[in-house]
Parts: sequence; structure tokens; C-alpha cells
Amino acid sequence: MSAQSFTPAAGDPKYTKYYDTVIALLTREDRWRSAAIAQLGLKPDDVVVDIGCGTASLAIRMKQWQPGARVVGVDPDPQVLAIARDKVRRAGADVEFVQAMGDRAVELIGPGIADKVVSSLVLHQCPVPMKKAIIDNMFALLRPGGQLLIADFGAQRDALMRLGFRIVQFADGKQDTQPNADGILPGLIEQAGFANVAEVSVIRTVSGSISLYVATRPVPGGTTTR
Repeated sequence: MSAQSFTPAAGDPKYTKYYDTVIALLTREDRWRSAAIAQLGLKPDDVVVDIGCGTASLAIRMKQWQPGARVVGVDPDPQVLAIARDKVRRAGADVEFVQAMGDRAVELIGPGIADKVVSSLVLHQCPVPMKKAIIDNMFALLRPGGQLLIADFGAQRDALMRLGFRIVQFADGKQDTQPNADGILPGLIEQAGFANVAEVSVIRTVSGSISLYVATRPVPGGTTTR
């Protein structure tokens, strides 16, 4: 499946260098990234895998929040990863990178390795089969009891948010983005085997609402958290 091409950051390779600026202007970035990190509750020695890490904005913040965590970013776009490595160097953060589609993460990193797996602003760009494959990989990456967090465009619940979301659909296409707007993600998370699936925050932006979804990989015979 990962032989399929990916949607570049900002929808077109020629705009990749402007991606961070666009995200900051259109998505209330500081609010949802801060909310995501607070929700994770990172601990020293946590292993965190960031699927579709992009330019490493969230990965850097996670490392700064919890320097003792190991943070691994996965992304298929070499142009984006070049920007990410430069940002990491300038921030003095220790982040590892793997160049791959999210549906190959387990193959390249290993199963059951992660305490936390995150993804932000990635799944809305993917066809439904790829959304499913990435979420399945996120499940497999986690140890039992590990935590999933997805920050992405979710159900657009009113006319204003649906209107704003047209900005995203103009850049990334309607076919892949519309299932997110229709609220597909919680069901896909449950289908992958996750428990305690919840939408814990909805952040309204000029480009539609961003939802924070959390879930856990069940522990055989019971439920525990680290």
C-alpha cells in the first residue's frame, strides 16, 4: 500500500517551505499542539513515535516538554524531513527520523516498542484504506497499555466550520478529506482494536475544527496504565 504517493505538506511540493507559516496562521497551532502534549503526560524514558511528523514541530515540542523521552519521527517526504532535521538541529533537540509511509512504521521500527504514538494533521490527507493502515500500524507499535493520540481535522459540526474546512479541501482534495469531516476517525480507531476511544477536545480554527482523539491499546486480561 505504501507504494502509493503521499499528499505533500501544504498540498504541493512547491509550497512545502511555507508549510509551517500556513499551519501557524490557519490552525491556532499553539493551542492544539499544547493541548496534545498536555494530554500525553509524557514521562522520562517514554518512547514516542510521531507518525507523519512533517517538519517536526510537534516532535520538538514533545522533546522540550520531556527531555528524557525518546522521540522518533516517521514521514515519507524527504523535502519535509530535510526541514525537520534543520529545525531539530537549531532547537538542540534529540529527535530520530525514519523516512517511510505510516503503514510501514512497524516494519521499520518494531512492534510493541512505543509507550505513546501520535499523529497530527496527517490522516485527513490519506485515502480511507491508508487511514486504516496507518491506525493499524499505530496500534501495533504500542505496547499493551500504551496511548494513542491523534490531532487532526475531525467532524465539522456546523456550517461555519464546514465553510472553513473548504480551505483544507482546496489544498488536499475533497475525496480524502471529506471522510474526516464526516467523522470517520473514531470508528477507524475502534476497528483497529483500541479501547477507551474519546474525542477530548475540539478546537475551532479558520480552516475548520481540529479534534484531539485519544485511545489505549488494551492489556490482555485487564487494563493498566504506565
